[in-house]
Amino acid sequence: MTFELPQARSVAHNPTQEQLRVWALEEMPSERVQKTRHGNIAYQARTRSRLGPSTFFVSDVATGKQVMSRSDAATWAAKQDAHIAEQDMILLEGDIGPDTGMQVGTRLYIERGQANIAGMQEHLYFPPRDDHQAQFTVIYTPSLSDDSMPNGALIIIDLEAYVTRVFGSDYFGESKMGSLRMWNHWILARDGLAMHSGAKTFPAEATPEGVEKLALIIGMSGTGKTTTTFRNVKGSLPVQDDFIALMPDGSVLTTEAGCFAKTFGLDPQDEPTIHGGAISEGAWLESVAVTDSGEIDFFDDSYTANGRVTFPMSIIRHRAPTDLPKASYLFILNRNDSIVPAVAKLDDRQAAYYFMLGETMGTSAGGASEAGKNLRVPGTNPFWFEDESSMGNRFLELLDRVDLDVYLLNTGRIGGNDEATSKKITIADSAAVQSAIVDGSIEWVEDPDFGYLVASSLPGIDDPEKLQPRRLYEAQGRLDEYRGIVARLEDERAAFLAGFARLDARILSPR
Repeated sequence: MTFELPQARSVAHNPTQEQLRVWALEEMPSERVQKTRHGNIAYQARTRSRLGPSTFFVSDVATGKQVMSRSDAATWAAKQDAHIAEQDMILLEGDIGPDTGMQVGTRLYIERGQANIAGMQEHLYFPPRDDHQAQFTVIYTPSLSDDSMPNGALIIIDLEAYVTRVFGSDYFGESKMGSLRMWNHWILARDGLAMHSGAKTFPAEATPEGVEKLALIIGMSGTGKTTTTFRNVKGSLPVQDDFIALMPDGSVLTTEAGCFAKTFGLDPQDEPTIHGGAISEGAWLESVAVTDSGEIDFFDDSYTANGRVTFPMSIIRHRAPTDLPKASYLFILNRNDSIVPAVAKLDDRQAAYYFMLGETMGTSAGGASEAGKNLRVPGTNPFWFEDESSMGNRFLELLDRVDLDVYLLNTGRIGGNDEATSKKITIADSAAVQSAIVDGSIEWVEDPDFGYLVASSLPGIDDPEKLQPRRLYEAQGRLDEYRGIVARLEDERAAFLAGFARLDARILSPR
């Protein structure tokens, strides 16, 4: 049975992009909304990132996540319903996924005073079917906030009813993840695994086998997932910017019809596809610097480095999300700054180990509390709904059934954060890694410290110290420092994984 929406003063059903733009420019605070010289709309959000401390799952038992009792959740729901009764609302309907037989109906019910969020969300939904039935519901009231909420905001997820309620935040990411977080739960119940992942295809003519191949790219926000997905390598085409599901037969389900990209440092030379989408007339910008004359400055982080943009995939070169080949590759991104090589090839046990570790350097995308810190987020998926053991165990189960080559890619630095003694893994380096993986042109040797395979040669990267970080530390007389990092990582990783009581024992050690 579809959840019954609370009554509102008025409801606009599925307004067009044109109508949403009119409401944004005419009804939203003028000091926060601006039309750029490209004709797109920029909004300066009060909330600049996701609010993890404000996010609760509805449950009367411990789940491994922040929980709120059903009685407390009902009290908040009644408060939100009473607020909505006096509001003009937008009801936006769509599907998660294209028309493949596995798409899921969803909807956003949001105050008209935040028309930009509805506009951004409409980019990401696939059009609703004629017989649309919403299995997921997101109820969003940015103007309802009080001091009893952590950070003045609250996100309540009820997985039994498949309803997410958002209070107080005006960050679009809470709308986007409202449905996708529930979809994580829905997919697990169908023997698949939802992954915080981009997807791209390499055309048949680019592969030695002469067949189109699909790559999945997982990584925390801000670590290069979108850049890696959209970068044109050997004629590759982006399919999906964010969440996908890997199913037991190796097939992949996509979720979104648009792109939600981080914009800070967006360069037309390095990232022409995303840059082109970001300056398109129909794009919606959030917390991106715009001058009084309407010029967009993607390098100004004075307000936040977590600026965002949405645009439809239909306006850029892309691969249609239907009739996809089964997944061939998985790239696990780690924005590291010490001893992770530009690329390492993992066997299944190592793949599950590094997947579960989910290591990376935090960025502003996860909030100020994460920026610059070394993080471990299992599956690089901060939106999982229970103890992450279930995610790691399902991933290992899938690897037992799916023929998938898994690689660890560093999108950060080698040798530390001192630019004088370290080396940056550039976007061009990462592209060379992808190209060589598809070509099968990498020569591999076993790393003596970690047991995975590292490159002894890789076309496009002439510097062996980027491929084998031990060489850089040894050449600089820092081998003791290197050994210390290796020992520390082994101890920290073992302690981290030991904290998951239900984790398959095979994942606890890479060898």
